[in-house]
Amino acid sequence: MDHLQLESLLNQKLSPELIKDYCPNGLQIEGKSEVKKVLTGVTASKALIDKAIALKVDAILVHHGYFWKGEAEVIRGMKGARIKALIKNDINLYAYHLPLDVHPEIGNNVKLAELLEINVDGGLEPSAQSVALHGSLATPISGREFAKKIEAVLNRKPLHIMPEIDKLIKTIGWCTGGGQDYIELAAAKGLDAFISGEISERTTYSAREQGIHYFSAGHHATERYGVKALGEWLAEEHGLDVEFIDIDNPV
Repeated sequence: MDHLQLESLLNQKLSPELIKDYCPNGLQIEGKSEVKKVLTGVTASKALIDKAIALKVDAILVHHGYFWKGEAEVIRGMKGARIKALIKNDINLYAYHLPLDVHPEIGNNVKLAELLEINVDGGLEPSAQSVALHGSLATPISGREFAKKIEAVLNRKPLHIMPEIDKLIKTIGWCTGGGQDYIELAAAKGLDAFISGEISERTTYSAREQGIHYFSAGHHATERYGVKALGEWLAEEHGLDVEFIDIDNPV
């Protein structure tokens, strides 16, 4: 497949034009024109690039790419080494950030809901492109038991901030990655719990004082599944050779 055709295909699937983001979505580093083998992963780290070089892939597809708003514009140091390796080996880099979080079929948020058996009821924000979602469990569960479920599913023990009483959880809000501040919308909606990848110092007090369970389940751990599903879609629907590589990250 032509590398620009692949970008067009991904854009049609993810509709990046519908959401304002912190980075460019699509083809970020241009490589060879023909793409046969694709490596998918969460972040375009040097470790993932080294894997791509070893596997002789034509393209890397990630959730966290490059050129974030506010970062230094110069290409040097760590950033320079990454980009130099991609260009030297003629590897295309495609990255989709928020469009991959919010996609209703293969997005990070809906995939996390599937794994944790949460029924999706809608968005937390009053927008068709709400990044955070809310839903419910078929059977109420205690906070301690739900923490065990998260650990079993994601293979990572979550940080659980619990209200004074371990009340049962029926309704849940969540946002994968760095979505901890959506806890305010979840609490305002009267939800029993909120899940995100990261936690801030202020999140602890927000959860305790508003009486809502909070689970920090890991930025990387909660965002493995969207890009993996996107790669599987490319393989199944468009015949590309796609491999997912999980570069361990405890955060």
